[in-house]
Amino acid sequence: MSSAHATETAAAAKTPHPVIGKASYYARHFTGKKTASGERMNPNQLTAASKTIPLGTRVQVTNLENGKVVHVTINDRGPYVRGRVIDLTPRAAEALDMSHQGIARVEVRPEPADPIIQEASALPPSLPPGSN
Repeated sequence: MSSAHATETAAAAKTPHPVIGKASYYARHFTGKKTASGERMNPNQLTAASKTIPLGTRVQVTNLENGKVVHVTINDRGPYVRGRVIDLTPRAAEALDMSHQGIARVEVRPEPADPIIQEASALPPSLPPGSN
């Protein structure tokens, strides 16, 4: 994936609601190429590309044709094919049992952020020792 595509889509709107559309998966020739997050594409990881979901977001992807589910982390931008909502690694596609067809109708549902992290960020900043 080129950095130009990552720059174009970095300011894309958040997708807080489930999205239904087509999923595809990365071709093996993307193995080792840098993703928009700076990580290298690893076909054995459970990661994916989305045009609108923020990088680092965990999502649940459900194959609507067979009910299989996989949880992936968004670490790249794409897919850049009309009608597709997510591009999965080969391992994630295999978990959805879609690797023979290459494309599947899916629901992509962002998972809630870790509640412990949310609680910690809601706390007021602590005072330095001896300042009370």
